[in-house]
Amino acid sequence: MARLICGIRLLNGLSVAAAYPKPTRLRSQTDPKPEMPHSAIDLDRAAERVPDFWSPRIVAELNDYQVKVARLKGEFVWHKHDETDELFLCLSGELVIQFRDGDVTLTSGQMYIVRKGVEHRPVAAEECRVLLIEPRGVVNTGNAGGDMTAPEDVWL
Repeated sequence: MARLICGIRLLNGLSVAAAYPKPTRLRSQTDPKPEMPHSAIDLDRAAERVPDFWSPRIVAELNDYQVKVARLKGEFVWHKHDETDELFLCLSGELVIQFRDGDVTLTSGQMYIVRKGVEHRPVAAEECRVLLIEPRGVVNTGNAGGDMTAPEDVWL
């Protein structure tokens, strides 16, 4: 059975039919989104192609939101996003989202939305893969900055 999450249909839990090729056109100010190919996005294969931990890559855009995949391992920095919520959907493995007053643990197929302005730190003891949905231009380290800040707008 299909589920609809933020306008993205995920079939059979998380898997989708085909690999997502690179965009066919370059982005520009007059045409900000690449054409979507007429094939499904395979999130597992996309996540395999992410070269580094904590370095999300864009697989699609939905209006002004970017859909990203990332490989996570170890501890990220404590941070918050003052202007936006952040959606984490665990594709594989286990992700702990730490808060100053408790933790939320996600396993494959589970999601959590961190509300804007809430300080948090993602932690993965072993490699996990996640899908993130957030507005275009959000910096992964939020207000913290530093060495773990990933480049923006990097497509797979």
